[in-house]
Amino acid sequence: MSAAERAEPGLVCAFAVTRTPPGPSALASVPGHEEGGPLRVLDAGGLYVVVQDVPEALFGEQALAERLNRPVDLERCARAHHRAVEAAAGTGGPRAGAAGGAAVVPLPMATLYRGDRSALRAVDERRPVLEALLDRLRDRTEWAVKVHAAEGSADAAPGPPAGPEGSGCGGRAYLSRASARRRDRQEAHGKARTEAEAIDAELRRHAVAATRHRPQSERLTGRRTPQLLNAAYLVENADRDAFTRALAALTAEGGRPSVRADASGPWIPYSFARWDEEPVPETGRREVPA
Repeated sequence: MSAAERAEPGLVCAFAVTRTPPGPSALASVPGHEEGGPLRVLDAGGLYVVVQDVPEALFGEQALAERLNRPVDLERCARAHHRAVEAAAGTGGPRAGAAGGAAVVPLPMATLYRGDRSALRAVDERRPVLEALLDRLRDRTEWAVKVHAAEGSADAAPGPPAGPEGSGCGGRAYLSRASARRRDRQEAHGKARTEAEAIDAELRRHAVAATRHRPQSERLTGRRTPQLLNAAYLVENADRDAFTRALAALTAEGGRPSVRADASGPWIPYSFARWDEEPVPETGRREVPA
């Protein structure tokens, strides 16, 4: 698209803000939304925005809402957004930001503006927040940890066997078994929650900030047991070894029998880069004794 064509207001999809613009070759290798033009960079005076021109027929408010209600289209949009954020970080690959990539503030998916001027105006209006976020995220990455109750725990076991109704010895025995089963479930759930909280507390000692997301349903996780912790940790790159050692110890098989913990990272710190929310406070981990 020529400069003259871009002078006409059109829909611009913005992906991320950085202080270090990615080079043309890095952008050329990333498709972004397949329905749009090539990725490009807008200069906002010391801040740079990775954007893409997109067709209004597919990205206008009503058309986009319809597309994002379709799971296949939603996934395609999310993948395109993440590819562009990776390009802004200048590293690419599933763990962009893990190997010294530039600090970036990922923008919410489907952040759309009417032309370049509107996009630049939005960045300028939020410049102090964006500058503070870029300072905060420099040389830091995100790690995700999900903790579930262990398979075979009372949380996942079936209820008490059926028994005769009414009073009498059979009825009393059934009620006694049901009561014991409820106590077992409550005790197992309490123990699992205590272990999940201990995992979170230990990981916070090695992170500069942490946040909890809403636990995912069993339908989404595909597990028979509940998700007890869905957390993200912001970790200094210099402290990554200590964090991963703590992760390895906490997720070792059999180390905490009431739960199962899964971890992934390092990632671009999406959970700590929302420019439209108050920042997650830092933990002050250096004041916690080892």
